[in-house]
Amino acid sequence: MLLRSYLTPMTLPSREAVLAFLLDNPDAARRDVARAFGLKGAADKLDLKLLLRGLEDEGAWVAPKRRHEAQPDGLPPVGVLEVTGTDRHGDLVARPEAWRGGGEAPVVLVTAREGTGGLAAGDRLLARLEETPGAEHPWEGRLIRRIQAAAPRVLGVFRADPHGDGRGGRIAPVDKGEGRQWVVGPGLEGGASDGDLVEAEPTGPKGRLGLPKARVLRVLGDPGAPRAFSLIAIHQHAIPDGFPEAALREAEAAREAGREGRDDLTTLPLVTMDPADARDRDDAVHARPDDDPANPGGHVLTVAIADVAFYVRPGTALDRAARERGNSTYFPDRVVPMLPERLSGDLCSLHEGVDRAVLYVRMRIDREGRKVAHSFGRGLMRSRASLEYGQVQAAMDGRPDDRTGPLLEPVLRPLYAAHAALKAARAERAPLDLDLPERRIELDAEGRVTSVAFKERLDAHRLIEEFMVLANVCAAETLAKGRSPLLFRVHEEPDPLKMEALREVAEASGLTLAKGQVLRTSHLNRLLAQAAGTESSEVISMATLRSLPQAYYAAQNFGHFGLALREYAHFTSPIRRYADLVVHRALIALHRWGPDPRADGLSEEEVASLDAIAQAISATERRSMQAERDTADRYLAAFLQERVGQELGGRITGVARFGAFVRLEGTGADGLVPVRTLGDEYFRFDPREGVLVGAQTGLVIAPGTEVTVRLAEVTPATGGILLDLLAMEDRALPGARRPGKPPRRKLGQAKARAARDSKRVRRR
Repeated sequence: MLLRSYLTPMTLPSREAVLAFLLDNPDAARRDVARAFGLKGAADKLDLKLLLRGLEDEGAWVAPKRRHEAQPDGLPPVGVLEVTGTDRHGDLVARPEAWRGGGEAPVVLVTAREGTGGLAAGDRLLARLEETPGAEHPWEGRLIRRIQAAAPRVLGVFRADPHGDGRGGRIAPVDKGEGRQWVVGPGLEGGASDGDLVEAEPTGPKGRLGLPKARVLRVLGDPGAPRAFSLIAIHQHAIPDGFPEAALREAEAAREAGREGRDDLTTLPLVTMDPADARDRDDAVHARPDDDPANPGGHVLTVAIADVAFYVRPGTALDRAARERGNSTYFPDRVVPMLPERLSGDLCSLHEGVDRAVLYVRMRIDREGRKVAHSFGRGLMRSRASLEYGQVQAAMDGRPDDRTGPLLEPVLRPLYAAHAALKAARAERAPLDLDLPERRIELDAEGRVTSVAFKERLDAHRLIEEFMVLANVCAAETLAKGRSPLLFRVHEEPDPLKMEALREVAEASGLTLAKGQVLRTSHLNRLLAQAAGTESSEVISMATLRSLPQAYYAAQNFGHFGLALREYAHFTSPIRRYADLVVHRALIALHRWGPDPRADGLSEEEVASLDAIAQAISATERRSMQAERDTADRYLAAFLQERVGQELGGRITGVARFGAFVRLEGTGADGLVPVRTLGDEYFRFDPREGVLVGAQTGLVIAPGTEVTVRLAEVTPATGGILLDLLAMEDRALPGARRPGKPPRRKLGQAKARAARDSKRVRRR
């Protein structure tokens, strides 16, 4: 039906405007809509009635009075639901807000359209309700739209009100980016004591004056206790840390894969190489010289990856749980796995001396490391040895042990020979050579930090990385050539504005970044090479990293800038990344492996929802990365807590209007020097140069400067570290003052001087 509103837009608002108003005001009636848009005439109100009726016919809106037209002992055809969580199968369930029957309200199974986005406990939904006699849940609710998101949760430290007779108090959030506190009224403490880590929810809107109010839901324990920091991150970022019962039952019922339909790789001396603290082993490697006369000096490489798709099949409870997590999340004291331990630590882990189901790729490369051919298969392997990186490197450096000695000539040297060829091909391709050090936080048996160091980068690490990159390229090429749906790993080119900012940082350090040409990774590599070995090395590396976009997953191919590759997909870690599991299923379906590739191959439902899957697992990846960073910050703060008051060396890595960020030597911890502590003068922030300039002394505080600082304040619960700046480049800071002492210069005079200084800088 064509509404007159589309012909007279000056009189009646558009359909989109009305729908936007209804989404913001879910309980609005027709008269509220008319009042909001100033509709008074009879003709306009008739058009509005027709428009709202059309929205009802589409299922986009239901009048409030019709939402409670309940059937006897039943539910209305359309009603409001509140999501309560998931059932034993991992499916979303809710309870109806309008229940006229006797007894408890029924549990409603929620079904949503693809692309709806994540729904969470506490969300209010408008849904079409249908009775389903004989089913596990007597009612099914088909989502129309979410009318109200769940109230945000507050994670923080409860502080009892000292004047409240032991009742009420405040919550100080553990998020260091959240400055405000929450008031907990008497009787809403939820059993929390002073100093407890708690989870709370807002109890009402914040007024014009005062702090927002909250109610404690759960007491999580002592925020300073060992192993509490990862728990804080898990709750703060809503990372699922428990599996539904249905998923656990499926995992326990799984049995080892047999030999039927699989190539026999058990005689091939495949080995695994992992860090000493590896929690799973999902890849094994082998290499030998190529005996084909047409490829003199070439190599044959085999990469075998755990066949997770055999155990985790589309549509199962295990699959739903894995997709919800998207990936495993790793903390210094624990791991939140994507799959239950029965799979991740047993059936899908390539342990030494046991048969394991795998997908494998066999690759032939020439003497320069260029790929000549490749082929995929589904097989059964038996690992010869579970090796550690340091152990392998020691053997290649002339210090083999009882395990690596017998493998040195037949297994390890051929692997290193193949890696030497791959290094030549890598140099020709010139991927981004941004080798940032990775921290290792060591804990004792009680979970306390014993040491913080940087992981050593060995050739054994690089060998595995190059083998995995090549295997991932093969997977992307095979699926793209077969026109199979898949998830690409995408890394787009940097934004030109960010490149210009990086160029300014480079010029401030006396370095150059090519301008006026198509940006390639080789240009960034030349900049990094210029900075190597200089005091600007870390600053340039960090600035380069910040200038790059974040990689993500997509059903379309946009290339991988950082690796300088046209096609790239993740294939090598299906135990800990859902994207790899999708690629495995795509390979199974393409090659028609097994008696029924539809059972563990890529399903039609997955193909139809690849875009939604890509968005979801890209978001879970970012969630895990942030949780891991936050936890590392808290552990570092706890490690430094006993050193408050000590002087430490460091380097300025960034400058903002409110202060300077300093990376401390030894631990790599990041602390903040607040601008209010920088002497008895006003400091002006120059956003173009990225520096702070003293209005009186002209002192310039810039990234890359070596500094001496005093550890002033440490808050392990938030990971916050505050520093006092004592010296720059071994020269004492002029006019330094004690923290908290107010500056003597008047702010107006300081700003006037800063403006004059700014003009002089621009003239220069």
